Amino acid sequence: MKRDAERALSQVPRPALALLVVAFCLQIAWQALQPKPDARAEALGEPAAPAVLRAVAMGEPIALAQFLTLYLQAFDNQPGVSIPFLQLDYSRVTAWLAAILALDPAGQYPLLMAAQIYSQVPDPAKQRQMCDFVRSQFDFDPNRRWRWLAHCAIMAKHRLGDARLALAYAEAIARSARLASGWARQMRVFILEDLGEHDAATILLGGLLASGEVTDPKEIHFLTQKLEQMKAAGKSSPPSGIRHPKE
Repeated sequence: MKRDAERALSQVPRPALALLVVAFCLQIAWQALQPKPDARAEALGEPAAPAVLRAVAMGEPIALAQFLTLYLQAFDNQPGVSIPFLQLDYSRVTAWLAAILALDPAGQYPLLMAAQIYSQVPDPAKQRQMCDFVRSQFDFDPNRRWRWLAHCAIMAKHRLGDARLALAYAEAIARSARLASGWARQMRVFILEDLGEHDAATILLGGLLASGEVTDPKEIHFLTQKLEQMKAAGKSSPPSGIRHPKE
């Protein structure tokens, strides 16, 4: 019955067929003229207030911190677009990193992201911003966070060309991070030497050896030789790099 009710194509009036063909062609032309979809990057928003985040965590702050870390780390890859780190708002990036650390103070990954991921952009201002963030967070837990400040000290010296900033970071490690590795606590001696402050470097290194703080025989031998070289060369001693006998 249904097949009998259907009309053959030959029975359709020609004007109707022509209208159908014209409509089909217009539809194709319309779609062809439409602009291609433009994937737009979503701006990184501000993180929620610490009190809100603690309430959302429902007693599991570390789990929430890990979730927020994954969100931030994946933010540069959005549907249809990849955002270079250089285009991110670094003030908001540091706000997110600080919020994550507030939830999980023992966590190290936010500081690693700041010191070794977000700081790799070819923008000295943003590199300094990341180092400033690491320095601001260092004082909350120096014995856990010293290695990231040490990384920033090396970056400040070699990439930013700011030996004074590197020295400030190195001095903060020597002053506050009592459990830091010997090479990190001795870094300031070699930065002082590179700055041409040989007398200060000699006095500092002599005091370090006299204090008994260095106990490793290889380190003592290396530093003693270095002290003798610095005393012999005096102010004419050429700058030396930051090296360690175990490297």
